[in-house]
Amino acid sequence: MSRVATSLSISFFLLALVFVTEVSGSKNIRPYRPAGAEGSVPMEECPAKCDIRCSATSHKKPCNFFCNYCCQRCLCVPSGTIGNKEECPCYNNLKTKEGNPKCP
Repeated sequence: MSRVATSLSISFFLLALVFVTEVSGSKNIRPYRPAGAEGSVPMEECPAKCDIRCSATSHKKPCNFFCNYCCQRCLCVPSGTIGNKEECPCYNNLKTKEGNPKCP
């Protein structure tokens, strides 16, 4: 009887160890970041966010180019089509050589 209990205990322990290893090694969990905060946009979502940001301009190609550049650097795109840059300080602080805003 004690062999069965020991064997069952060892099996349960190994099963629990495998479960803990699988759960702790999960790569799908992202840290919480509020919407609009730096790092809140995964890099693969930059093109979609920039399409929204640049939807009201007549200069879509350069707007999308610089928006995607800034998004990939800051992992953030301000909401709306204009303004709201205070939501993303990194995005807001990227400047050209002349000191003008780089990000639309």
